[in-house]
Amino acid sequence: MSWRNTAQDWSTPIKLLHWLLALAVIAMAVMGLVMKYGDFTPVERIRLYTLHKSVGLTILVLALLRLLIRLLDRGRPLLPPMPRWQHLAASFSHVALYVVLIGMPLTGWLYNSASGFPLQWFGQFKVPALVERSAELKALAGGLHFAGLIVLVIVLLMHAGAALQHHFVNRDNVLRSMLPRSRRNRR
Repeated sequence: MSWRNTAQDWSTPIKLLHWLLALAVIAMAVMGLVMKYGDFTPVERIRLYTLHKSVGLTILVLALLRLLIRLLDRGRPLLPPMPRWQHLAASFSHVALYVVLIGMPLTGWLYNSASGFPLQWFGQFKVPALVERSAELKALAGGLHFAGLIVLVIVLLMHAGAALQHHFVNRDNVLRSMLPRSRRNRR
């Protein structure tokens, strides 16, 4: 277990947060489809939306924590040689991921607040409203939340595609540097 980034690997906290966020985002995608297309009683629908909000708040905290750790630990795994446009694309996609992983929960929280709905985190404690009830802010936040979804899908496809390209085409260490350590992927 490594608490600091090395020239070969990301730190254990960065890897753990990366994969927890990935699982949470996948769970939100499934939940979003179920919320959109599922047939539920009003009580079931409220429970599903409550879970969606709690997972969203969890994503916000995990993304902020991951960003803080990444900013504090300036060491990075060495990148293989690649064209400048790929470095720029990687930098852009990482910034975009942080913006969306932080922005989507914030716009969801804003939407919820402007709608006048109560907000609790997994039923454990109340989360304060960001604003008073407002139809205008509700519409704005809803539009931004949906736009964030579109950006998230595009950037995640770019991110996963680039990781797979590094692993299967370039055959370099980029994907392995984010995987849990095992005898098989140690170098």
